[in-house]
Amino acid sequence: MTTHPYDRLTPDMIIDAVESAGYLSDARLLALNSYENRVYQVGIEDSTPLIAKFYRPERWSEAQILEEHRFSLELQDAEISVVAPMVNDQGATLHTFEGFQFALFLRRGGYPPELDNLDNMLVLGRTLGRIHAVGRAAQFKVRHSMSVQRMLSDSRALLLEKFIPRDLVPAYESLTADLEQQVRSIFSEVQPEDFIRIHGDCHVGNILWRDNTAHFVDFDDCCAAPAMQDLWMFLNGERHDRQLQLSELVEGYSEFCDFDPRQIRWIETLRTLRLIHYAAWLGRRWEDPAFPRSFTWFNTERYWADHILELREQMSALQEEPLQLL
Repeated sequence: MTTHPYDRLTPDMIIDAVESAGYLSDARLLALNSYENRVYQVGIEDSTPLIAKFYRPERWSEAQILEEHRFSLELQDAEISVVAPMVNDQGATLHTFEGFQFALFLRRGGYPPELDNLDNMLVLGRTLGRIHAVGRAAQFKVRHSMSVQRMLSDSRALLLEKFIPRDLVPAYESLTADLEQQVRSIFSEVQPEDFIRIHGDCHVGNILWRDNTAHFVDFDDCCAAPAMQDLWMFLNGERHDRQLQLSELVEGYSEFCDFDPRQIRWIETLRTLRLIHYAAWLGRRWEDPAFPRSFTWFNTERYWADHILELREQMSALQEEPLQLL
C-alpha cells in the first residue's frame, strides 16, 4: 500500500510542531479548507488560536518559501491588509519539525467578498493597486515566473499522457494545440517589464472581507507575472457585467498604481492558461488521498467531455474583442 508524506502529519505531530515553536497548545485542532498544503487552526493555552500551515514536501525550496514570506512582510510593513507569517524572536518565519516545514499565522476572520457589489470591486482594485505598487519596487530572485510552457504546454503533455480518455485524445490534442498557438501569439506581446511580483492566486477564497476591507491571505502561489493575473479572476457574468466590474477594479487600482490597458487583451489568454493548468494540477496531486476524496468528479468521462467543451468556448472567447473600460 502506497503512502503519502502527509500521512505522517497526525494531530499529535501537528500539536508537537506548534509547541516546538514556543507555544503551548490546548490540544484543540481544526483542519481548514486547504489541499495543496495542510492548514490547521491550533488552540493555544490562555490565548487566541493560531493558524499553522504545513508546506507540501518538495514543492518549494526553502529559499522560495522564504521569498514568499519576505514579500508578505514587505506588504504588511507598507500597512497593506495581508495576513503575513509570524516572526519569532530570532527573526524566523519558517520552522521545521520531523521533516515538515511550517509557518504560523495570526487568526483572522472574514468572509468572501460579494463580486456583484461594485463598491467591493473598487476596494479590491485599490488594495491590489497598493500590492502591485510594492510588487514593482523589486524583483523575485527564486520564485517562478508565469510562462506558457509551464502552465499550458507541460500541463497539456501530462494530461494527454496520463489522463485524457483514449476516445477523446484526438479532440483534446487538436483543440489544445490550436489554443496553444493562439495563446503563444497573444502572450508574445508581454514584455519583461510587464512581469512584477503579484499574489498569483487571486480568487475570492483567498480574501477575507471584513469591515469593508479586503484582507489578502495565502501568498503560496506568488510569482512574477503581468498585473492582470491578479485582476481577471474577479470578473464574472455577461460581457457588460464584466466591463462594469473591470472598470471599477481599474478605477480603484489606478489610485495607487499605473494600469496598462494593453493587458485587457490578455484576460482570456490568462484564463486559458489557468483552465488547463488547473486540470493538470488535479492530475499531479491525484496520488494525495485528499484529492480523490474532495474532487470526486475529476478524471471521469463526463469531466473530460465538459472540460473539452469549456476549452472550445474558450477558443471562441479568444477570438472576441477585448473588454473595454466604461
